[in-house]
Formats: sequence, C-alpha cells, structure tokens
Amino acid sequence: MNAEQTDRVEQFRSEMEQLGVKDPSQGRDRLWMRMAVGLMVAGLIIAIAAYPLAAVGNNLEQGQAIVQGILGLTAAVVGSALFLRYSFANFLRFWMARLSYEQQAQADRIIGSR
Repeated sequence: MNAEQTDRVEQFRSEMEQLGVKDPSQGRDRLWMRMAVGLMVAGLIIAIAAYPLAAVGNNLEQGQAIVQGILGLTAAVVGSALFLRYSFANFLRFWMARLSYEQQAQADRIIGSR
C-alpha cells in the first residue's frame, strides 16, 4: 500500500471509532455466531440419532424418539436463524459504515471543487 491508501485506512478506522461501530471480531457477536453453529450441528446430530430409535421398539419409545427428532430439528432451525441474523448484522454494519464514509468523501470532493 502506498502512503495515501494507508492514510485513508487510518482515517476510515478513526471515523468508525467516532461513529461507535463495533469490531465484529470482538464481543458477544462472535460468541453468538459460535453458539449458533454449535446449535445447528447439535440439532442435526440429535435428529439423526433419533431416526433409528423411531423405526423400532414399542409405541412409547417411538413417541419419545419422534419428540427427540422434532426438538433436534427445532434446535437446528433456531441455530440457523441466529447464524443468519449475526452474519447479516456483521455484513450490514460494515456496509453502512463504508457507505457513510464514501458519502462523506464525495461531499468533501464536491465542497473542495468549488
């Protein structure tokens, strides 16, 4: 990177700090993303483990296995929703910050050209 790009990057970072934009690599967002992935995986494992149990045994065991499978699938769906929510939040946070920065730079160019 040349000096101009380095200056722009540093200016962008300082403006993001002034706007209060959080770094997604820190804080609770990363924890929630990991938890969402874990919930998706655990839910699918539970649902898959319940399938053979629902195919054999008496009616009580089959009923319990069906409930276990439904709970596993519910956990996977909730994990997927959490994952999407935090993925979009991270993307939109920096998209909005970049848009704000570019609009400010455009305004500065317009004012500077007069």
